[in-house]
Amino acid sequence: MLKVFCSPARYVQGRDATMSLASELSRLGMARKPLIIASSTARKELEPVWREMFQAAGLDYAIMDFGGECSFAEIARGKEEARRVSASSIVGAGGGKTLDAARAVAAELELPVACCPTTASSDAPCSALSVVYTEDGVFEKCLFYRRNPDLVLVDSTVIARAPVRLLISGMGDALATFFEADATIRAHRKNVVGGLSTIAAAAIAELCYKTLLEDGTSAVAAARAGSITPALERIIEANTLLSGLGFESGGLAVAHSVHNGLTAAPETHDRLHGEKVAFGTLVQLALEGRPRSTVDEAMGFCLSVGLPVTLAELGLQNLSRETARAIAERAVAPGESAHNEPFEVTAMDIMDAIYAADAMGAAFKARASR
Repeated sequence: MLKVFCSPARYVQGRDATMSLASELSRLGMARKPLIIASSTARKELEPVWREMFQAAGLDYAIMDFGGECSFAEIARGKEEARRVSASSIVGAGGGKTLDAARAVAAELELPVACCPTTASSDAPCSALSVVYTEDGVFEKCLFYRRNPDLVLVDSTVIARAPVRLLISGMGDALATFFEADATIRAHRKNVVGGLSTIAAAAIAELCYKTLLEDGTSAVAAARAGSITPALERIIEANTLLSGLGFESGGLAVAHSVHNGLTAAPETHDRLHGEKVAFGTLVQLALEGRPRSTVDEAMGFCLSVGLPVTLAELGLQNLSRETARAIAERAVAPGESAHNEPFEVTAMDIMDAIYAADAMGAAFKARASR
């Protein structure tokens, strides 16, 4: 089997990077008439910048307000709007779901796409896939594309102004990157783009984890102060670029499957993607029988930045066996990444690991509070 590595064509990050959007689109031949699919937050914060920038460049553009859920209905609405305005490219501006919808619209219309995240809450911006949910927010399926975004532009000023919980959630998503890539590589399974992992992907995934451990708490402190520091810049890059390249070219395993299972529990719908992935990572570590030092390191990181280590923190303090079974069965559905572990994984295995991770998390918190 061939090794495959993928990445966005161009990645740009830094203070006030939005001011460079028009020139970056022009550089890539995408600037004639972009349609910006924007979250409400992105539009409120960035529309004056877009207006000034595109006018100065003598370029036309259009904006579509994102409906809030990356569903098939929302993707169809975006396609209709892009056709109506004769868009030459799609620009997604907002959180992960906004960017997922923008990539889906661009892929179906075979248009180039730029992703401009307004948070560092997930590794979605760099990927060649979209996660589609029902209108009620339940995971439905993943859509995979032939190529990654043409441009990922990350404005650190915007990220620093976003709610800190979103940055922390991004670290939860990034926490899984190394462990999932490691499992996939050990199992000789395909990565997300259909090949074996390169040593570059493995190195990036490991660097992602090390960056979280070294800079996570400092980045949270900077974000709480609304300050852009080197630590915050490194965490933005870890959450967005390192995690994005690491998960896609390294591979996914149990952590994200558990996240997908957790979306079936209504109690978790107000929890963020990365918060559920972080707990899914602990479930994976329990399932794999990782050394206590490894589990404690991961749990210590979660506690230090404010990520969940117990079911109670996900709203599942009284998780019934019936609900746990539904979560576990969803996590091991055909095609799920749980099957990328180097051993067979059953729903019963996932159930046991969920309860074990919860017990370990509760014990770790008790020890830490003494």
